[in-house]
Amino acid sequence: MKTKKWYKIVVLILICLLALFFIFAVWYKHQYSMEPVAPYSANASALETKLLIATQGSDFKKIITQGVVDYYKSDSVFIEVIDVSALNEIDSKEYNAILVIHTWEYGEAPNPVQSFLDTHAGQKDKMVVMTTSGEGSEKMEDVDALVGESIIENAPHVVEEIIAQLNPLVRNEN
Repeated sequence: MKTKKWYKIVVLILICLLALFFIFAVWYKHQYSMEPVAPYSANASALETKLLIATQGSDFKKIITQGVVDYYKSDSVFIEVIDVSALNEIDSKEYNAILVIHTWEYGEAPNPVQSFLDTHAGQKDKMVVMTTSGEGSEKMEDVDALVGESIIENAPHVVEEIIAQLNPLVRNEN
């Protein structure tokens, strides 16, 4: 009789732990998930030099994206901004430079980012990746990425770092 009661208590504790884990996972996803980014472009698509920016919707990433767009908008560069979820529709060969800005989620890059970088591994020399994470040090293996925390005050410095890496690609300084 005592064994049955003990068994019921263990099962109840396990069910409560699973429920707490599920509640935590839903809260975490809601709290830290990125808003989708509405696609837009700057300058004429007929321009020879093309820059793709794939990003996610957060205040920090919006500032970074806008800083890069503003920097190149006055140049003869077609700039296309998309959400990272649309990366599977992109042919990297159509762009001179690709900037991917993403958040490290659940201990890994978002699936569309990982899949895109795996699929276009031969084109990594034209890609600049910016990974944000809680402590600012997480990134994908085999990807030379800028890493950092999403601290708004650091955004101008991050934009400068990104532009320094994009300039050789966009301005054909190779």
